[in-house]
Amino acid sequence: MYKIESLSAAPIADSRGNPTIEVTLATANGQGTASVPSGASVGVHEAKVVEPAIAVAQINTEVSVALVGKEFDQKSLDAFLIQLDGTPDKSRLGGNATLGVSLAFARAAAAEQKVELYQYFGSLAGVTAFALPIPMFNVLNGGKHAKNGIGVQESMLVPVGLKTMRAQVDAGTACVAALKNLLEQKSYSTDMGDEGGFAPALKSNDEALELLLAATAAAGYTTEQVKIALDVAASSMKHFDKEQMLAWYKIIADKYPLVSIEDPFTEDDFTGFAALRVALGERMLIVGDDLTVTNTERIALAAQKKAIDAVIIKPNQVGTVSETIAAVVAAHAQGWKTIASHRSGETLDMWIADVAVGLGCSFIKAGAPTRPERTAKYDRLMEIESQLS
Repeated sequence: MYKIESLSAAPIADSRGNPTIEVTLATANGQGTASVPSGASVGVHEAKVVEPAIAVAQINTEVSVALVGKEFDQKSLDAFLIQLDGTPDKSRLGGNATLGVSLAFARAAAAEQKVELYQYFGSLAGVTAFALPIPMFNVLNGGKHAKNGIGVQESMLVPVGLKTMRAQVDAGTACVAALKNLLEQKSYSTDMGDEGGFAPALKSNDEALELLLAATAAAGYTTEQVKIALDVAASSMKHFDKEQMLAWYKIIADKYPLVSIEDPFTEDDFTGFAALRVALGERMLIVGDDLTVTNTERIALAAQKKAIDAVIIKPNQVGTVSETIAAVVAAHAQGWKTIASHRSGETLDMWIADVAVGLGCSFIKAGAPTRPERTAKYDRLMEIESQLS
């Protein structure tokens, strides 16, 4: 238990230039600061976000008054925040406010214990043997991450056949450079989308897949070393024909080295997910994000429906460290893979890397290795790798 000595919040800008919040919390022998990202493609079942200016004001008044001078551990702090908010979706204080406070406390508690943040998370989740997640580089942006007419939101390269984080990041960097050359040769734009990948106006989703294959080969990697993952974000698609998409998934599964398909159907279509899992589940991961929103109740429902075998973990979908850990534990209990994920509106804060390692996630989504708010996460992962080696 640690007594909170002070708590404050301030507005900052995220990577899209939109306002978000940064929270600083001090205990007797520790201090933690954390900033909160924001998403563009937001599921309806996610914790609600309040206007950053309102979140800052509430933290600096009501939340600070309620917390300062009291003693907490992580679980009791998060439970107190949930009770203080008093709504089922954190719509009063905001999931952004509760997460900022929860993460700042986690950093302060780790400082009190003189351990790394991933070690602190691991102690809460019962993880003792740490391993590095495999990065999923979002190198072609579409959907709500780019105004370019490509329906699939994220086309990713996943270096599953490379052993170290350094080798994996080097592969991502090399493939991005090769992809840029290919786009320039075809007179396509090399402007970037929200997550640091390119956002050209391609002719089709299939062309995106062909470009990923060509870029991988041009960078000198095989399809055993670097595979492809898709985040369809079907709930964000304007024109979505379920039967056509199911047929397309089956076609591309035969043509391309796919490791996973995320959100292939809309956010409440458990039946559609389950059908795809039956069709392709032995060949790749069927991943829930908008379907599950880092929420234990949604994860339980997905398990009951046999809808997925992997789940995205985004702490700001649920709003506290403890609820994030509960979601990961629930997913692992099902034998599912977990994928820690950033958001499209990011900050330079690197805590998602510590979440991925500390909670035993198999993969991490942190964008293309091209912009500071993305590369900061990969730098942190390489730092952790050096500590573990």
